[in-house]
Amino acid sequence: MTGTVPERQIRLTDYETTGEDWSSDLALIEDAAREAGAVALSHFGQDPEVWWKNGGQSPVSAADYAANECLEAILMKARPDYGWLSEESQDDLRRLDTERAFVVDPIDGTRGFLGGQTNWVVSVAVVSRKRPVAGVLVAPALGDVYTAMDGGPAMLNGAAIQASENRGGADGEQLELCLPASLADRFHPRFRERLRRAAYIPSLAYRLALVAEGRLDGTLVKPNSHDWDLAAADIILARAGAALVDDAGRALSYNRSGVRHGTLFAGNRALVDTLLRQFGPSGQS
Repeated sequence: MTGTVPERQIRLTDYETTGEDWSSDLALIEDAAREAGAVALSHFGQDPEVWWKNGGQSPVSAADYAANECLEAILMKARPDYGWLSEESQDDLRRLDTERAFVVDPIDGTRGFLGGQTNWVVSVAVVSRKRPVAGVLVAPALGDVYTAMDGGPAMLNGAAIQASENRGGADGEQLELCLPASLADRFHPRFRERLRRAAYIPSLAYRLALVAEGRLDGTLVKPNSHDWDLAAADIILARAGAALVDDAGRALSYNRSGVRHGTLFAGNRALVDTLLRQFGPSGQS
């Protein structure tokens, strides 16, 4: 399980830039995400009405719907030729015929939001040809804004950020990862000794932002995350010198008919290669 597995290494060509200028799209989605964040924040701590979806497994609140309406009104008015994919909108498959699409989660981390935690975000991305090219994460309760676009730096509140350079090599350096026990148990026992598990973060997008910022070395994501959980954070990670890949080391594709993803790995590219080599199949330790 710990041998070299070249076919699972990250393909760096997946992260080449498009050469296009995405600054106007980035400015648009940042403005929209800030406005939607203000809408969501007005509901924060106010006991908004809650409904349950996915068989009672996932909460959605009046704040989610209000933020979603704000985003859709701003973005689709500005770019009516773009597709639209949102967690809180009925899926319009006409998006599959568009070269570019908005991929949004009006509140990523709704459970935390409803529980009074502050680390929830509004997540907005522009996807072009199946890859994110601009992304924004606004954390209104924290006052933080993460941004990135293809060809530019990843930024937090206007200052460039960079992922941790911790490689997880054989020198015994400790790694701080955020991951569930079910995935931690799939690492080789000797490698597992070097892992320090960070506290659970309800918002997947915010967790990935912490990897981009270098506050976490990396994270693993359980199967069944969705495009809207990932797309904005993906481009922020990429521009911070990190990667988000599947268990074969491939970059993710977005705005396809299927929007769910399998087990995912995030961290700087050398670390992710290490994680892929040390990760075993379910039931093997």
